[in-house]
Amino acid sequence: MAALLTGCFGGKAAAEDGALSHAAEGALEACVAKLQGRGASPEAVAAFAANFRALAGSPAAGAGLVPEASIEPVAGLPRLADLGAAAAASKAEVAALLGQAVVIKLNGGLGTSMGLQKAKSLLPVKAGKTFLDLMAEQVKTLRREYGAPVRFVLMNSFSTDADSLAALAKKHPDLAREEDLVLMQGMSPKIGLEDLRPVEYPADPSLEWCPPGHGDIYPSLLGSGLLDRLLAAGVRYAFVSNSDNLGATMDLSILRHFAAEGHAFMMEVCERTEADKKGGHLARRKRDGKLILRESAMCADADKEAFQDVGLHRFFNTNNLWLDLRQLKDKMAAAGGVLKLPVIRNKKTVNPRDPATAKVYQLETAMGSAIENFEASAAIVVPRARFSPVKTCNDLFTLRSDAYELTPDSRIVLAAAKAPLVKLDDKHYKLVDQMEALVGAYPSLKACGSLTVEGPVKFGTGLLAGTSFAGDNKVTNADPAAPKALPVKKYEDATVVL
Repeated sequence: MAALLTGCFGGKAAAEDGALSHAAEGALEACVAKLQGRGASPEAVAAFAANFRALAGSPAAGAGLVPEASIEPVAGLPRLADLGAAAAASKAEVAALLGQAVVIKLNGGLGTSMGLQKAKSLLPVKAGKTFLDLMAEQVKTLRREYGAPVRFVLMNSFSTDADSLAALAKKHPDLAREEDLVLMQGMSPKIGLEDLRPVEYPADPSLEWCPPGHGDIYPSLLGSGLLDRLLAAGVRYAFVSNSDNLGATMDLSILRHFAAEGHAFMMEVCERTEADKKGGHLARRKRDGKLILRESAMCADADKEAFQDVGLHRFFNTNNLWLDLRQLKDKMAAAGGVLKLPVIRNKKTVNPRDPATAKVYQLETAMGSAIENFEASAAIVVPRARFSPVKTCNDLFTLRSDAYELTPDSRIVLAAAKAPLVKLDDKHYKLVDQMEALVGAYPSLKACGSLTVEGPVKFGTGLLAGTSFAGDNKVTNADPAAPKALPVKKYEDATVVL
């Protein structure tokens, strides 16, 4: 343990030469012992140690910020619409590439913000099919069409693993029997806000742990041995995306482009709109020319205007990433097994449902921020259709309507000319069970520009129930205690008060 810690950190109350203070050293040793007691790999321990260092250090004012003067906007990126690579490739060429590919889906989320207590990927989204069903069917379709053994991996968390595997065993037993189906996300100890020691919570010891964010994919791939097993099996290219992003499918044009260009790391980006201005953006660092991600927390107040200028900083990360596993292995070996990733410091209580419990830090990293670790990194501009995450019941309501349709190869595609903007009243539709209690059938939204719902409004009981919206509409029930049914009819640019 001492070897791991030596020279690793400048801690809280650290000496000026950067040496770890006695208290910080003891806190880190306690965290490492707790991780090792749970069987964490050396790579997972080293990754946590790097995160602890970022937290425990005593940075100067402004450390961790990315000044506007230090970066320049990104321009001249290739676009998916201009590639046309897959069409020019023979079926045999595509099959050969797919045989070297693995689809990795980040499947660690519970969807608690939508009131779910199981894997979010088990939520039915279209025609009774769940996220997990659609992901599984897409991979099996590629295998059938090209005769290629494209690999499929779920990166599960301790909260989602059992439910997800049970669902696969029931509906997709062929996939459930495959080796290396699961890459387990690690666990990090929650640490006390004041002393940085691993927190104890005897009432429910499981709450002493938290997921380390999807940046954990790198130490997990290495520490589990999966990275080496994939390489040994001839798998070189990984497409990684969130399980709740139904637009994130294996695109053959992008795969062929990525392989041909020889990139180590490539990020799919979309063009920012005013609705995206508070989110992070892609930039190029002046001192070394590397692509980086700058999040709002990395931006000084004086730079906020430039940060939010979507005409200046035009692109955001979709979290659809492409990795060359050979180059990833080489980079991690050169970096001592730990990629340098900015740390996200979440302040919580050890029991998130009890604000009176101890205050803690939960340390996380994001996988997209690894872009700055590679010399051969790149980005490609993709249409918004490849970024269709389901984060709220607004998204789910829209997805379940006829504005989207399910294709024979199990993709969800936009059937409308433009995705409608749906805003449901959070007081009555925030949670899935709340929404489903009020929505017996989803209205037609194919011609809808926007739909705003205020108060508890009930929607139909039959298939679409004959209700449709066109243009911009608002429906209001002023009585929050008494749900009222929306009359079945066609609405166009309507303002309805029930």
